Amino acid sequence: MPMQIGLDELLSMLVSRVEEMSLDSDNQKSRFNIMFRMLYKKGLFDEKDALEAIREENRILLELGMIKAMPDDKTLKAAADNLMLWIKGDAKEIKRSIEELQKRLQAEAEKQAKPRIDVAPAGVLNELDRLGGNNTSKKLIL
Repeated sequence: MPMQIGLDELLSMLVSRVEEMSLDSDNQKSRFNIMFRMLYKKGLFDEKDALEAIREENRILLELGMIKAMPDDKTLKAAADNLMLWIKGDAKEIKRSIEELQKRLQAEAEKQAKPRIDVAPAGVLNELDRLGGNNTSKKLIL
């Protein structure tokens, strides 16, 4: 006999599983951060090594067809610098970098903002119709 389960029970199980996966992901990130900080402090890698590793990762992604083009050197350097900021644990510089990114994103969003639509009062539309002549069915102004 098949087991029946309610929708609320199914959703509860799925949400629980997603939460477990999220916690596991956070735990893995913390472990990697700790390991890389230990290796960096022991002098086992530096900024140059981080840049080369990022370049190699992108080369592999390109060969696998997961990215369409190799990022330019400026982008690779920025990624390496951000990675090293995190590994070094420079919280002040990370905060400044995040704030700068937020400002750039806000400026870009403002550039791409959709045009505002203003609606004229009925009296203005009637006046425009009167000035426009006999065609009283046009109320759209471009």
